[in-house]
Amino acid sequence: MELFLNLDTWIALLTLTFLEIVLGIDNIIFISIVAGKLPKEEQRKARLIGLSLALIVRIMLLMGITWLIGLTEPVLTIYDFSLSWRDIILAIGGLFLIAKSTSEIHHKVSDDKHEFEVSKTKGFASAILQIVLLDIIFSFDSILTAVGLTNHIILMIIAVIVSILVMMLFAKAISDFVNKHETLQVLALSFLILIGFMLVVEGVHIHVPKGYIYFAVFFSLVVEAINIKARKKKK
Repeated sequence: MELFLNLDTWIALLTLTFLEIVLGIDNIIFISIVAGKLPKEEQRKARLIGLSLALIVRIMLLMGITWLIGLTEPVLTIYDFSLSWRDIILAIGGLFLIAKSTSEIHHKVSDDKHEFEVSKTKGFASAILQIVLLDIIFSFDSILTAVGLTNHIILMIIAVIVSILVMMLFAKAISDFVNKHETLQVLALSFLILIGFMLVVEGVHIHVPKGYIYFAVFFSLVVEAINIKARKKKK
């Protein structure tokens, strides 16, 4: 209890919570796009299950923090180049994200009606499976960021719970907004390709400052918001 009487504790908690929310934006975008392909009555359930599973996965990883840190130890060495299980998981997850987002963009620009209909009728279980796989990949980044900021597991767990609750609160609004605008969907998928590429290069030990990525995302969203407003004004 004495831990929460310290001002540094609250600063660390607020910082960590903010970073967890920022790092969870790409997760929300992916969940919104996958859930948007389900029937209307199942979309809310898919979003809640997806974010609930993200919460469970992250808490489990935090409880097994020693095991998680062990995943950063090299398991494969080729000449002077070493790979850990974390590197391999990030690279595979990045490739999956690139492939999935590219496929979704293809479906949106394709004139093949049948292909689009098959995509629209994908099963609920398939959507949840995709969300779970990406939750695991995104959780690694989230947890390792938390470990770098504080040594207190309880603070990490509180920050994760608060960030997931905030995402649950705004998930429907974000999902509805993204799915309402076709150009925004394509832009969101393009961001996911960029994030997938970033995961792959991080997996091969090439560090890309996340600030550049988030600035590009923010700038593009501002431009798209202006475009949406201009199109509404024309109509």
